[in-house]
Amino acid sequence: MKKLFLLWGLFALGTLQSALGEAGLVIADEGKTSAVICIAPDQNRKGSYDLKAAEELARCIEQMSGARPSIAATADTVREALASKAPTFVIGELVFETRPEFRKALAAVVPPRRVFDPDAIFLKREANHVYLAGSTDRSHYYAVITLLNQWGCRWYLPTGLGEVIPDRPKLEIEDLKMVYAPPFEVRNFWIAWNGSEEGAADFRLRNFMNEQKLKTHHTLKRYVKKVIPEGKTHFNIPLTAPESAEAIADEIDQAYAEGKLISLSMEDGVYRSDDPGDEAAVVNLHDKYFQSQSLTDAFALLYNRTAEILAQRHPESKAVLGFLAYINITIPPQREFKAAPSLVAEIAPIDIDPNHSIDDPRSPSRQEYGAMVRRWAEVMDKRFTIYDYDQGMLVWRDIPAPSHQVMQRDLQFYRDAGSLGVSTESRGAFATIFTNLFFRGQLMWNPDADVDHLLEEFYPAFYGPAAPAMKDYWSAIFKAWEDTVITEHEFYIIPAIYNPALISRLKRAIDDAKRLVEPLRGKADATRNEKLAVERVDIAALGFELMDAYTGMVFAGATEGDYAKAEKLGNQAVKVRLELAVANPTLTTRVIGPQADSKEATAKARAETLPGEVWQYANLKSLTDGTLGSLVQRLPLEWAFRRDPRDTGLARGFAGEKPDLAFWEENRERFSTPDQRKDYPTTQWEVVRTDLYAQAQGILFPDWQSFTGFLWYKTPVELSLADTKGKLHLHFPGLFGEAWLYVNGNLVAHRPQHPLWWKNSYRFDWDVDLSGKLKPGQNDITLRVHNTHHNGGIFRRPFLYQLK
Repeated sequence: MKKLFLLWGLFALGTLQSALGEAGLVIADEGKTSAVICIAPDQNRKGSYDLKAAEELARCIEQMSGARPSIAATADTVREALASKAPTFVIGELVFETRPEFRKALAAVVPPRRVFDPDAIFLKREANHVYLAGSTDRSHYYAVITLLNQWGCRWYLPTGLGEVIPDRPKLEIEDLKMVYAPPFEVRNFWIAWNGSEEGAADFRLRNFMNEQKLKTHHTLKRYVKKVIPEGKTHFNIPLTAPESAEAIADEIDQAYAEGKLISLSMEDGVYRSDDPGDEAAVVNLHDKYFQSQSLTDAFALLYNRTAEILAQRHPESKAVLGFLAYINITIPPQREFKAAPSLVAEIAPIDIDPNHSIDDPRSPSRQEYGAMVRRWAEVMDKRFTIYDYDQGMLVWRDIPAPSHQVMQRDLQFYRDAGSLGVSTESRGAFATIFTNLFFRGQLMWNPDADVDHLLEEFYPAFYGPAAPAMKDYWSAIFKAWEDTVITEHEFYIIPAIYNPALISRLKRAIDDAKRLVEPLRGKADATRNEKLAVERVDIAALGFELMDAYTGMVFAGATEGDYAKAEKLGNQAVKVRLELAVANPTLTTRVIGPQADSKEATAKARAETLPGEVWQYANLKSLTDGTLGSLVQRLPLEWAFRRDPRDTGLARGFAGEKPDLAFWEENRERFSTPDQRKDYPTTQWEVVRTDLYAQAQGILFPDWQSFTGFLWYKTPVELSLADTKGKLHLHFPGLFGEAWLYVNGNLVAHRPQHPLWWKNSYRFDWDVDLSGKLKPGQNDITLRVHNTHHNGGIFRRPFLYQLK
């Protein structure tokens, strides 16, 4: 098997050189070809992968060379082609009909079927014949794509925007002999929420993905109606009670007997039961990420009992019972447990750091997740897949969030753990994910693919003469993500990664790229690839303009407190986002056309969206420009700060004491980077900014875990007599976590919050009426925050205003 993988590695790196001294087989030269593509006559029908593969091969050869091979798909034309001396491609089932011995060579690498049909490919040249086939119908297509990859054809994005078909007037094949089987049966992605599916189906196939996936959609509630306790809901069923398993088995009996894929996945929500059996199974195990009891063992008992009942009823059935292992079932079973043979788990690491690989020492949560996967692999006897997430809510800002640097190691880990494969939930929005799905496809097919080599060939293939500048552009972005300590994934992380220094560098790179393609604009005889290079640079420039406007908006609002400027830049970002969508609908979530959400009121209500964030800054402007209120004072950008891991700050009088910053002033240079800052002594006060949440500034535990527990912020505020009059309010435009506000040592307000940050309003603001609470002269403002998850503290600069 090692030899076969080596053959794949050599093949992926470029044209294979002849090992036997056989002369190259010329497929096309100087705009002419005599090549014929043959498929079995019974495959000449709509929906046939053989026909689809033949048409794809003919199309790409024509685009590369200017000459289109003919397709033989009748008994007579196939017989004539096979007997000729012309270059002849034999595709799919016809390979095995004419050369049955090749099936044995292919079968030697096809792994045993575990749940789905495994893919494998066979490529071989003999004299003027080129044989391209696979172990499944779709694998025939993958064999053709493999040959096209050798010629430099790539599909980096869906639609023609992402297609690279090089100009190659002379096409030839030297020695070709290859058999290969990928390690995963499941390799796919799906577009969630409001993303465009345009070109997605072809893109999947061209990057070796398939449609095979478990059924794990939320269905359990439809099977348990008979066992819902009186006055309760499906979230209160007795999980470990035998009657629950019997009820489920009765509901799915027919589908199980027919050997179908069936989902037993829990619903989204929190299950609570007072059944004694459930209480004994749960034993108060706690999932620290979701702040809830882990019900894994209770669900494991339910699933196993259901599977055993059905296996006794239908012992010959090949049915598969799929279930999601996530939220409060993420923690693997704690008892000794082996899953019934019909059960297959889909492990979903929802909200677990997507920015670092599974064994990155900077991410304890990812290392914990790796341990969970290994345990699930043991429990399930390697019958599991991964429900992968292609970056989260940055999709609402359409700013690049690369992941290839993570996926390469992760997919190797999943392979080594014995996973059946990976199914990715993506938002589309390729302005955000860019080449993420391309790399996922390549790495799902071959986890040992050389990502660095693929990137090196990407820049000139995709951007033509602008390749050096665009390499600088993307390399800077990739490096920023590789170096980050951020473990979160939503919009509030953007300023921590896309800082002013990076934005300046990216602007220079984009300006250079535009200059390099300028000679191609309006060129009378510009080739298809030259036109595409200009279009791609223009789209990259739009993407940068959006990034520049968005980060400018955040800096103006969160750092400077200039909400008029922030609103203006935000509206510019919305405008550019629309231009991106018009340029290609796959670049953003749908913001044009009948499926677009164009209602302003809805955008305002949905603060997680870009228009919603712009509206929030516009609303802040109205509180400070005399419309609804008038600005009294922007509070300092930097505040004294104290970590309180043991919650002793209240008893020790942090609310009223003056912070001692002597240690900080003396040692601040020693703690100037996040990797140093994580080791700052919790016994000392320090200084943090109020335009970036605490963890993004290095407020971490020494083992890199996000700091959880209590945080203290403190600043002096000098006020005049006039400042203290009227309806004086303190506004926190961005604040994570439950909070208590103290003025001059006295508690004046408390803000409760759901411990899971995403369960709260995405405005994350807090407005406090301090009328009569502040005095002329110096005041002490102290904020105590409780952080229970990833991110905590202030991330937009607070201000005082007088309400009209």
